[in-house]
Amino acid sequence: MNQRCLTILDLLNREETLDVNDLAERLNVSAVTVRKDLAVLENKGLLHRQHGCAMRVSPNDVGYRMTFDYEVKRRIARRAADMVGSGEAVMIESGSTCAMLAEELVRKKRDVTIITNSAFIAGYVRSIPGARVVLLGGTYDPDAQVMSGPLVGKCAEEFYVDKFFIGTDGYDPNQGFSNVDMLRAEAVRAMAARADKRIILTDVSKFNKRGVVQLMPARQVTHVITDAVPDNCRLSLEESGVEIILT
Repeated sequence: MNQRCLTILDLLNREETLDVNDLAERLNVSAVTVRKDLAVLENKGLLHRQHGCAMRVSPNDVGYRMTFDYEVKRRIARRAADMVGSGEAVMIESGSTCAMLAEELVRKKRDVTIITNSAFIAGYVRSIPGARVVLLGGTYDPDAQVMSGPLVGKCAEEFYVDKFFIGTDGYDPNQGFSNVDMLRAEAVRAMAARADKRIILTDVSKFNKRGVVQLMPARQVTHVITDAVPDNCRLSLEESGVEIILT
């Protein structure tokens, strides 16, 4: 993604709607160039185009969360992809950084199978040649585009993988990793039972925050990949035996 696209995402997060002609003036490029950039971003699910303007996607959409700290999340995704070998099968949970990881794997690894409960991820990589995705069944959330509920666990029982990559809504040294949705948390725990390594992907903004539902205690996590960790969180993670990988 070029720097113009990153600038467009930053502007859209602040202003919600951007006029194409105004955007062309601000970026000092032609309207044709802006429309091409907007098409790229729309194809990634990061915005909507309508009547000569770009509009921010729904706050409940994974694409909306991807627009924040995009480059930080991309670096985390790339580091996570380094842990996966060609020909490997991995589980990936729903989330913005997890979606970027899926794209990295499909583009840069050979014969990788992605097992996921995220319809967003399945759609996000669908046009990339060689994409191989197993979508677990469950109750479909049309906003988050994710499958949740007990059926996810039933489907996950058919698989066993070395690595499961997980997003989180918060980490607190006392509560552990947390989430804002009970059904999604239930699905994550069921998938985690079918993996040797449980790897959290998160940026620093999630530390010292609590979701309403516990996802899993730190002792059940093997790795955390992040851009930075506050000292109190680092200490609690290391005491729980978690390997911290900084990007």
